Amino acid sequence: MRLLLSICLSIILLHAFSQKKHSQYVNPFIGTGGHGHTFPGATVPFGMVQLSPDTRRDGSWDGCSGYHYSDSLIYGFTHTHLSGTGCSDFGDILLMPTPYSTAINLKNYEEKYSHKNEKASAGYYKVKFDNGITTELTSTTRVGIHQYEFAKKTIPAIILDLTHRDETLESYVKIVGKNQIEGTRLSKAWATNQRIYYVAEFSEDFEWEIF
Repeated sequence: MRLLLSICLSIILLHAFSQKKHSQYVNPFIGTGGHGHTFPGATVPFGMVQLSPDTRRDGSWDGCSGYHYSDSLIYGFTHTHLSGTGCSDFGDILLMPTPYSTAINLKNYEEKYSHKNEKASAGYYKVKFDNGITTELTSTTRVGIHQYEFAKKTIPAIILDLTHRDETLESYVKIVGKNQIEGTRLSKAWATNQRIYYVAEFSEDFEWEIF
């Protein structure tokens, strides 16, 4: 009888342990400083997208994942990143929410932020820029999902930059209807012939301009 009770108790304890959310112990910022070469953005195991902020435009060694914890500027949010490789590549299909007055000056659309206004957990990333714009990111196996909140009285704009980081050999964008775009990007870095196809659908209709 005691043996049976012990077995039942063990099964209950194991079942309770299996129900714990182990994702609460994940800290995506581990490795984003020093020489860790990791990124804090949203991805899932074996996912095709790694949606994360980019704090580096160049292919510097410490910033080869696109993000480094010592930085204070974000240039945008791209959909492909390498983690822990030590080689610079990816950073494809950059989107950046910004006031329209900033969007027309493409050389300076990066925004300042503080780590106190930044947080990340397994599959989720959020940051609030000093200008008041908040970005939240999550992902599925094949899709990156963005949500932007703009400050009041701001004319909102979203920049699509297909020349970010890697040498762009070819790029293409097509406007589909009033709220969707599609296209491709061919780039050269560590991978010499990397082609990315993309489709982006927005929750609201938009007007577009090419700079």
